[in-house]
Amino acid sequence: LAQAEAVADLINAGSERAAQSALASLRGVFSQAIGRLKHKLVDLRVRVEACLDFPEEDLEFIQREGVEQRLLEIQAGLKETLLAAQQGAVLRDGLRVVLVGAPNVGKSSLLNALSGEEVALVTEIAGTTRDRIIQEVVLQGLSIHVVDTAGLRQTQDEVERLGIERTWQEIERAQVVLLLRDASGAIAIDHELERRVLERVPAVCQVIEVNNKADLLPVDRPSMASFASQNGVGSGAITISSKTGLGLDQLRARLIEIAGLSEQPASGVFSARSRHLQALLQAQAALLAAESHLHQHQLELLAECLGQAQRYLAEITGEFSADDLLGEIFGSFCIGK
Repeated sequence: LAQAEAVADLINAGSERAAQSALASLRGVFSQAIGRLKHKLVDLRVRVEACLDFPEEDLEFIQREGVEQRLLEIQAGLKETLLAAQQGAVLRDGLRVVLVGAPNVGKSSLLNALSGEEVALVTEIAGTTRDRIIQEVVLQGLSIHVVDTAGLRQTQDEVERLGIERTWQEIERAQVVLLLRDASGAIAIDHELERRVLERVPAVCQVIEVNNKADLLPVDRPSMASFASQNGVGSGAITISSKTGLGLDQLRARLIEIAGLSEQPASGVFSARSRHLQALLQAQAALLAAESHLHQHQLELLAECLGQAQRYLAEITGEFSADDLLGEIFGSFCIGK
């Protein structure tokens, strides 16, 4: 099933790197990784289920240490597969990056700087951007959907107010929010407004504080340090100048890091969809619960969690029936023959 989905992903790939990941899935890299995990899970379930169903048999292989080691190996393999799948999903769908801040902090200038072209109109008049502007930027094979938004402020202008409402909508669906400030100090930081932004971002959204217009600061380190101390700027903030390009490489590197592409999984990257990620995360949670039950010697609950993990993985590549498991038990251990 994952390979069939990869055909569509290959056709719709937005970058060469996305196409390569889709091709890897089409060749079975993802399915094979899931298959290896399922095989190890079946082997572990066989041992646990045999101990439960046939307690009179002297099954020395059910020793706790052996089961725990196998479980830890499965968890490690699943973690590696999840990392690769997360990267593949980002390559497939892209990263939605929303520029947020007060009017005239340089959101449109940053959009133009990242895209390398004059996409958005830039003027000294506050409120120039009244509607969102979405521009695709490809960075190291990663498709980034940069969203310029209307500056957040109180206004009586009906058109601008509607644009600001769309800004809040974009904040609520963002994967990354770039929270822009004016490093020159010409526009005061509205901490209450920033607090509201942080309340509206999704739980999985990353927020990067960006101090723009650094070109307007005196060329000395104390001036930036003074701005940070006076305005409560976090140590992880990035100082940039959309005009000169200062700090843009650091910002790009942070986006690549957030996308997870700075770490290369051993299995390589393959195309994945949101349903795949959901199934992998559910399987991971089931294995963590299984480990807890193992430590408490609750073999019935351990077996149930292992079965859940296997079913979640089966959603990615296909079904697995109880008859298959019974066949493994009787075939491997000669029980009941």
